[in-house]
This record gives sequence, structure tokens and C-alpha cells, in this order.
Amino acid sequence: MLSVPLPFIAGLVVALILYRNLKGVEAPGSRRYLMAFLCLYALQGMIIGLRFGYGVAPLMLVQPVTAAIMPPLAYLTFRALSSTPVARPWPHILPPLLLATGVAFAPWFVDPLLLVTFLGYAVAIWRLTVQDEITEPALQKISAVVRAARVTAILLVFFAFTDALLSVFTFFYGNDYVPMAVTGMNIGAIVITGIYYLWPEREVVSPSEAQKTARHTSPEDEAALQHIREALEANALYAQENLSLARLARKAGMPARDVSSVINRATGLNVSQFVNDRRIAEACRLLEESDKPLTTVMFDCGFSTKSNFNREFRRVTGTSPSQWRALRRQA
Repeated sequence: MLSVPLPFIAGLVVALILYRNLKGVEAPGSRRYLMAFLCLYALQGMIIGLRFGYGVAPLMLVQPVTAAIMPPLAYLTFRALSSTPVARPWPHILPPLLLATGVAFAPWFVDPLLLVTFLGYAVAIWRLTVQDEITEPALQKISAVVRAARVTAILLVFFAFTDALLSVFTFFYGNDYVPMAVTGMNIGAIVITGIYYLWPEREVVSPSEAQKTARHTSPEDEAALQHIREALEANALYAQENLSLARLARKAGMPARDVSSVINRATGLNVSQFVNDRRIAEACRLLEESDKPLTTVMFDCGFSTKSNFNREFRRVTGTSPSQWRALRRQA
């Protein structure tokens, strides 16, 4: 009876987790890169499983090439969600072409090139997450997209070093223990992914009025912040469910990175919290002045999920929407 090698499972698990976190995120080009990356990731797990689980030796010529395609696809997926998507993706086909050449004519060149490719694209993806480059997803999805990008970068680093160590190990001790090592690598990938997504995100507490007053902001930041607020109010932009940092920046006529920096310096909040503060203010007004159901109020203010609405409402007011309405009615 055939068994299912662990790489099959590891590839599918990681692909499904990334798909879940990027589901519903739309930007020009990102979806086709994402689907290609996820399909290739799962396929790579199958190739590794067939090679080491069932001894299909010819796949050793295919595996390095398909592996070299994944980092560029991952980078293009997240870069397409940034304020400066790649206009010409074709140069990113160079790594797999070089790997294919190495497999055919210079096998000694394959492992070093794979290491450089994985590490280089891991750094490039991580930089997108720390420089506020991911701006196209809706604000409520940015956190999930950043987490997906970071776990992808971590996995690229993990596979780069484990593959390098595996090459050194096989050079000295042969291939007898390779299946066991591959199993350990895939268990490691599943563990890393699981820990990262189960690890709670650091909660940023909204600063009190006293803290806001104590912040020393420059006149330029105050003027820019006022301009951002005006853009947010125009045609009730804050109430748009799919509002993104990129869209807010375009409305304000400012670079997305400047919008994020100004909001953080002047208020101590990130962009999502800044916008949600305005949404919660509108929700409080509707709860006090109307008899609309909580779900209607939630949608009218730009929230799409009850959990996010309740969490943000409690962050800002210290209580739930229903409790807040009840207390106001009693006053």
C-alpha cells in the first residue's frame, strides 16, 4: 500500500496557510503570482516526496530548477501589493535559468546559487514588510498579508540553510540519511509556520488624550496630519470597507510611506488604528443617535467582520458596542 510522504503534506499545509491569509486580497498581478507560487510550492513537496520517498531519481534534475522558481514568484506576489509593483517581471526568470544551466553543465554551481537565490529574495520580501511598502490591501488585511510575507521570508531562509547543510552532510556521509533529513526539514517548516501564526500579535494600545497632548510634533506633521484627516473625511472615505493605505495616500496627494510616518509620529498609531478610530467615532454616533442594529452600524462604518469591529470598539472605548449603547441610553 502506498504511503503519503511528509513533503506532500508539508507543501500543502504551508500553501493552504498562505492562501488563507491572502484570500480576498486583490491587486493587479498579485493573484496570478500567488496562485502560481502556491501551486509550485505544493508541486515541490510532491517532487521531493517522490524523489526521496519513492526513489524517483530523475527528479533530482528537476528539483533545483523548480525550487529556484519559488522565491521570485513569492517576491512578485508581495511586491504586486506594494506601492511600486514590478513593471517588468521577466528579469526574475534569470535564477531558474541559471539553475537549469548549472544542472546541465556545472553541478557544483547549483547549491551555492540556490543559497544566494533563497537568501536574496528572503531579504527582499522582509524589507517590504518593514518599510511600509505593502500598501494595496485593505487596511483590515494588511496585518495578515505582512504576516504571510514574513513567514514566507523565514521559510526561504530556513530552506536555504537546511539545504546547504544537507549538501555538506551528503558530501561527507552519502545519501543514506537524506530521507530522514528531508523529513526533519519538512517538520521544521510546519513547526515554524504554526508557531508564527499561533504566536499572538503584539497589541498596540491607543494612547490616552494626555499622551497625545504630550507628543511633540512639528508644525509640518500637524499640517500633514490635518490634510490626511480631510482626505479621510472627503465623501466618507473612512467608511469604505476596502480602504487601503495606497488609496488614502492618493486621496491625500502624499506618498504612502509619508502618510504612515506622519500618522505614527503625530498620534502613536498605525494607519489601520488611525482610520479605525474615526470609524469607531462614527459608530458611537450612530449607536447613540439611531436604532440601527449593531450589524448595520458595523457595515456603515466600514468594518466587514464582527470580530474586528468589536475588538477595535473595545480598544477605543473600553467597552463593547452593545454595552456602550446601553450606557448611553441610561444616561
